[in-house]
Amino acid sequence: MDKMFCFQCEQTANGTGCTQAGVCGKSADTAILQDELTGALVGLAKAAGNGGRTKETDRLMLEGLFTCITNVNFDDASIQRKIAEVNQAKNSIVPGCVACISRCGNADNMDMVALWSADEDIRSLKSLLLLGLRGMAAYAYHAHALGYEDDEVTEWFYKGLAAIGTDLDADTLLSLLMEFGQVNLKCMALLDRANTGTYGDPVPTEVPNTIEKGPFIIISGHDLHDLKQLLEQTEGKGVNIYTHGEMLPAHGYPELKKYAHLKGNFGTAWQNQQKEFDGVPAPILFTTNCLMRPRASYADRVFTTGVVAYPELVHIEEQDGKKDFSEVIAKALELGGYEADRELPGINGGKKLLTGFAHGTVLGVADKVVDAVKSGALKHIFLVGGCDGAKPGRNYYTEFVKQTPADSVVLTVACGKYRFNDLDLGTLGGLPRLMDMGQCNDAYSAIRVAVALADAFGCGVNDLPLHIVLSWYEQKAVCILLTLFALGIQNIRLGPTLPAFVSPNVLKILVDKFNVHPISTPEMDLAEMMHQE
Repeated sequence: MDKMFCFQCEQTANGTGCTQAGVCGKSADTAILQDELTGALVGLAKAAGNGGRTKETDRLMLEGLFTCITNVNFDDASIQRKIAEVNQAKNSIVPGCVACISRCGNADNMDMVALWSADEDIRSLKSLLLLGLRGMAAYAYHAHALGYEDDEVTEWFYKGLAAIGTDLDADTLLSLLMEFGQVNLKCMALLDRANTGTYGDPVPTEVPNTIEKGPFIIISGHDLHDLKQLLEQTEGKGVNIYTHGEMLPAHGYPELKKYAHLKGNFGTAWQNQQKEFDGVPAPILFTTNCLMRPRASYADRVFTTGVVAYPELVHIEEQDGKKDFSEVIAKALELGGYEADRELPGINGGKKLLTGFAHGTVLGVADKVVDAVKSGALKHIFLVGGCDGAKPGRNYYTEFVKQTPADSVVLTVACGKYRFNDLDLGTLGGLPRLMDMGQCNDAYSAIRVAVALADAFGCGVNDLPLHIVLSWYEQKAVCILLTLFALGIQNIRLGPTLPAFVSPNVLKILVDKFNVHPISTPEMDLAEMMHQE
C-alpha cells in the first residue's frame, strides 16, 4: 500500500513518483504533512479571495510554499506549526465558516489526494502550476527579506493556489501557466533589483577553492541577507567565511566582497555534501535548500535558519528582523578549523572559480559581443545551467561544455555549473569563454542578455545563435522553464530526464509549441545545434 505520493523532483523513484519514502530523504509522514500544508494554503488562498489578504497571509504564502520545496524542511514539528498558523489565519478571515450550518466548502482546505488522483493531464498541468508557485515563492521570499515586494507577484500566489483547488479545463490551465511564466519573470526581476540595490552590481571575481588554516564557517544556500548578517557578526573575530553551493555568486557583489574574511568557496555541488562535510572541523549554516540528512560525523555542527529545518538540529530564528549567529560562531572557534591550508579542487581538478558575470557586466561589453558575432569570431552562445543532482547521467553537462567549440562562449547559472565551473576554457574577445551569471534566479540575467542581443541584431531571441541546455532537479527550475516558455523561447534541451509530472499529452503540447526535447549525448546534441546554424 502506498504511504505517500511525491513526484516533484528529477530523482523521484522509478521516474514516476515516491510512494514509500522520498528519495530526497523525507519520510512518508513528512510528505503527508507537506501535502496538508499545501492544502491549507489553497484554503487560505480561497478565503482571502474577497479582499482578505494581509501582510501576515502574504508571509504565510511565501513561507508555506517554500517549506515544501525539495530538500528544504524535514522537520515534522515545524511543518505542523506552519499548518496551524495557516489555519488560524484563514479562520480569522472567514470566522463563520467553522460554525456554519449550511457549508458551501468554498474556503475548505484541499485534500491533495484529489490532485494526485485527478485526470492525468489535469494533474500534470496543475502540478506544473503548483511546483512553479513553490519555486517563485523562494524568489519572492528572498526579495521580501531585503524589503522588496511586488503586489502583482504576491497576488498571483493566491490566484494560482485558488486555481489548483478549482475545477478548470486544460485550455484554461495552459493559459494560466503562460501567465504565471510572465509573472515569475517579474519576480526574478524583483529579486535582481533587491540584490543589486542592496549589494551592488556583481563584478567578475576569482574565487579560490583553498581553505585557509584556522576557524571558519561554511554557509550554504541562496540567502544573501543571511550571509551579510553572518559577515557583520564575524568581522574581527578571526573566523573566515566560505560559501557553498548556490552561495558562490555572493563573491561578486561589492557590498559582500568588501569583507576580507569572505575567503573562498568550500566544496562542489549540494549533492556531494555528505562526503565533503564528513568530519569537517567547522560549522555549516544552511540558509535554504539543498539540505541532506547530516551524517553523524558532522551532524553536531549543522545549523539551519529560515524555512530550512531538520529534526534535532539547532535552528536560528529571526527576532525583530535580525538573526543572532553567535552559537554558530562559538562552534567555529571551538572546532578551530584546519591546522594548515587545504585545497579542495573542483570535480575536474580546478583550483579556482570565476563568478560575477551578471547582466550588468555582460551588457557592459555588449558592443564587443555584437562585433564578435558580426565578424564571425563568436559563432555560438550556449546557456548551460540549472539544478544539479546525484542521478547518473549528469556528467553529460561536463562533457558538453568541454566539447563546445573555441568560437563559442558558455553562460551558466545555478548549481549545475559545478559540473564544469572549474574548467579553464580560455578567452574569446577578451572575455572568459565560461561565464557564471549567478544563482538559479539569475536566469533573469541570461534573459536580459538574450533580449538585448536580439534587439541589437533586430531579430527574435529564437533567431540568435543561442542554444539552451538545462538540467533540472527541483521546483525553482520549473518556474524558470515556464518563464522561458512564456517568452516563446524554443529549442530548449532538458535533462537528465523529463519531469514525471508532465503527462504524454502535455509533453506533446510543449514539443509542438516550443520544440522542447530531452538531451541525448553531447556529441549528437552539439552536432544538431551546429547544423541548425
